[in-house]
Amino acid sequence: MGNKVKSKEFDKIKKIAMRAIALAESHGIAYDYGDAFMDIEACHAGCPLKLDALLAADDFNFSHDVMGIRRHLDLETGKLEDHFLPRFAA
Repeated sequence: MGNKVKSKEFDKIKKIAMRAIALAESHGIAYDYGDAFMDIEACHAGCPLKLDALLAADDFNFSHDVMGIRRHLDLETGKLEDHFLPRFAA
């Protein structure tokens, strides 16, 4: 995969993953914490994200990015497919 995720970013990714699973659950969608964390971490390593801005985003824009990453992330390569680009890409 691309760049390594810095240790100081893990806490932000953890918070994003926690918010993602809570938001998914509120809509009746099952989303495992481990999957959410790994999706965001893998995306951030290959397509750096503005983690603070993503975490502060409203639910609409947050879910666009997180669920878009979930849908378009190639788990083998860590790359986003189908020309998807998160709104909070750096």
